[in-house]
Amino acid sequence: MEKKYSIFSLVKNAFTNNENWQKMWDSPEPKKSYDVIIIGGGGHGLGTAYYLAKEHGIKNIAVIEKGWLGGGNTGRNTTIIRSNYLWNESANLYDHSIKLWENLSEELNFNMMFSQRGVMNLAHNEHDIKEMKRRVSANRLNGLDTQWIDIKQIKDLVPIMNTENLRYPVLGAAFQPRGGVARHDAIAWGFALRSNEMGVDIIQNCEVKNIKTDNHKVEGVETSKGFIRANKVAVVASGHTSVLAQTAGVRLPLQSRPLQALVSEPVRAIVELYPIFGKMKMLRQWGGIVDICPDASPIISKCDVKGLYFNCGWGTGGFKATPGSANVFAHTVAKDEPHRINAPFNLERFSDGKLIDEHGAAAVAH
Repeated sequence: MEKKYSIFSLVKNAFTNNENWQKMWDSPEPKKSYDVIIIGGGGHGLGTAYYLAKEHGIKNIAVIEKGWLGGGNTGRNTTIIRSNYLWNESANLYDHSIKLWENLSEELNFNMMFSQRGVMNLAHNEHDIKEMKRRVSANRLNGLDTQWIDIKQIKDLVPIMNTENLRYPVLGAAFQPRGGVARHDAIAWGFALRSNEMGVDIIQNCEVKNIKTDNHKVEGVETSKGFIRANKVAVVASGHTSVLAQTAGVRLPLQSRPLQALVSEPVRAIVELYPIFGKMKMLRQWGGIVDICPDASPIISKCDVKGLYFNCGWGTGGFKATPGSANVFAHTVAKDEPHRINAPFNLERFSDGKLIDEHGAAAVAH
């Protein structure tokens, strides 16, 4: 039965101390075989399962997660959503994602807390201005809503910002009004809830140890709960992806790096821009492993092993792309060919030289 959330269910459960909510998803033991196994229970993996079931009619799916859902990089990010990337391929992918974000709460009947309050990148010197205006122009050519704004416009949008007498002066900004933030773990929960209702098995606390192949074709996966057969295996395991790929004889051009973040200790640069934050203490800290490609763009691709697919190499840019990435990856897995949006993000680009160089992906100067 589909689980609906409404103001009435919230009020009803408030009176029972929130103890009578139904479980959001089942936690079954794995079956002996599946049509598709997805390794990784973060937003990208669960989203892939959702779109495979919803748009491609594939229901015999298992999402296998070695920990708990959303406990990896999905739950460790800055929650920022934007599409103001420099290159056409990236802009298309990330804007596809924003369009899905805009209706996702309604589609999943689960609040993503998506707030399109805009994303602003400040310019502090002449080089910043040139690079950001270049990016704004590229974005405009791709039909994106990015714009260059001056100090007065910045101050109107963010009255609490100090723009005077700074060590690093504010000279203007690139601004994308449709950008914003969302609740990072909500997207994992929402995708898990709806994919489970369509018959997807969500298997937590189950580690995939290796991918078994025969004659360059996928046979299944060895896990801490035994061998599970599958026609197709889709790997969405972030920093662990290259390790799993090697078990199938595939070498990926990835570097895995530890990433640590602190949100938000008052340091000089922050307080100088926002004096109101002077008394703020640390809110949270986290660390995790990110996988990075040589051109700082992701891989969303099949490979030489039949039935094996990879969604990886996101570095620090994966959260904002979650629904868009999952949507086109599901198409790739179901059709055994890329969607037009993720076609440029193939493995072959590292041998044919058609790289998508997004080392400015954080929307700062190169």
